[in-house]
Amino acid sequence: MARFRALKTELRSMLEQPDWEASLPQIVSMPATQTIGPLMSFFLFGGEMKWRAVTAFGLVMGQLAKEDIEQARIVMRRLLWHMNEESGNIGWGIAEAMAEAMFNNATLANEYHRMLHSYILETTDDDNYLDHPPLRRGVYWGLGRMAMKFPELMLPSVRALSWGLQDEDGVGRGLAAWALGFLGSEANIPALKCLLEDTCPVELFDDRKTHCTCVAQLAQDAIKQIEYRCNNT
Repeated sequence: MARFRALKTELRSMLEQPDWEASLPQIVSMPATQTIGPLMSFFLFGGEMKWRAVTAFGLVMGQLAKEDIEQARIVMRRLLWHMNEESGNIGWGIAEAMAEAMFNNATLANEYHRMLHSYILETTDDDNYLDHPPLRRGVYWGLGRMAMKFPELMLPSVRALSWGLQDEDGVGRGLAAWALGFLGSEANIPALKCLLEDTCPVELFDDRKTHCTCVAQLAQDAIKQIEYRCNNT
């Protein structure tokens, strides 16, 4: 326990530094079985610490999957359990961590992307749809993050993301629009245009930085991305 606390303190200190990215290679070089637990505990901090921990977690998982894919699968199943209501946990940061792990390893992406998608797909009483809006935000972000690297793999998420444009939660609408920018087609543009006067503020973590924007701006950017892609393919 003392060793766990010491490592947790060390990792926290690394991630709190202004040049936290410089510590990522060192974190990845540590035994994943020792760092995963402390990094997951930082998800609950919210804000910048959550995102820095998610970034580090994804890199650690990418390395672990290369070295021991079965152990990486065990961790992914642990994340899925945290998303389950029966676990008694509130899955703060879990969807984002799942996405970042998959972003860093194609095998994990192929095996688990459908589970991430299922959390915003409302079908029956027995589906995995997340009723809590802040948790859906993490899924929208995660789908967009994965779409950056695996657009063809994530195409089945377009329908659910298009529904997300009408989410009751403003931040969710904005993140769904952002994600659609990587995946959507011209058919999604009319719905995106309906958000061009939506001034709800959104904090978007992208390129390892938090950007303050709004739903309307994210929708406009998504439209431009889709139009550019359609005109150049």
